[in-house]
Amino acid sequence: MDSQTPAIAIDGIFTAYDKADVLIDVSLVVPQGRITCLLGSNGAGKSTLIRSILGLTPPHRGSITVFGEEVAGQPTHKVIAKGVACIPEGRKMFPKLTVAENLRLGAYQEPSEAEIRRRLAEVYETFPRLAERRGQLAGTMSGGEQAMVSIGRGLMGKPRVLLIDEPSLGLSPLYVKENFRIIETLRNQGLTVFLVEQNVHQTLAIADAGYVLSGGRVVAQGTAEALKTNAEVHAAYFG
Repeated sequence: MDSQTPAIAIDGIFTAYDKADVLIDVSLVVPQGRITCLLGSNGAGKSTLIRSILGLTPPHRGSITVFGEEVAGQPTHKVIAKGVACIPEGRKMFPKLTVAENLRLGAYQEPSEAEIRRRLAEVYETFPRLAERRGQLAGTMSGGEQAMVSIGRGLMGKPRVLLIDEPSLGLSPLYVKENFRIIETLRNQGLTVFLVEQNVHQTLAIADAGYVLSGGRVVAQGTAEALKTNAEVHAAYFG
């Protein structure tokens, strides 16, 4: 795969619930090996964009490619098979399963037990706290610890691009800082990250570039440094 081919390229998509368009002519590019962020307030259409990429709410117009292959309208399992993993908003644990059992679910497509154990070791190296608590029920963990499980579960599928939806939601400042540090480390290890967030300051501190969504439209784009001083960013967040 040519490293210049975008991990994700979205071109002019319109996505609707019933007959009302939520995303309107949205275009963006997620380059390989970078953190690209999507900023926007509640109701801007950020989660709908993730659902469009994953095939959960397909666009009725426009194109979505993953590593150069068209996926718009394809079923979710085919999008995932192209190397996409999603860390959902709210973490979505299986509370009555242990940490280790939750993590293993992320490798459901991997038939080799030896490979699964190798991936588990990598996740435990990234998140030492999970190694200490591998036998603990996920539902008894703090929100920050559950966020680690959710990211670790995504990594168990050996993705090429990681979609992360609102990783700071409901977390203490300490855990927000820790999770953003982990996301930055994953980028430094070569993983492509598409980070969808409301937390503008933390996000732009680690992102390479990004887009701002407001009212279902992209209203600003550029490097992280440029977005920090962009008037559209301030308008989208502070009116």
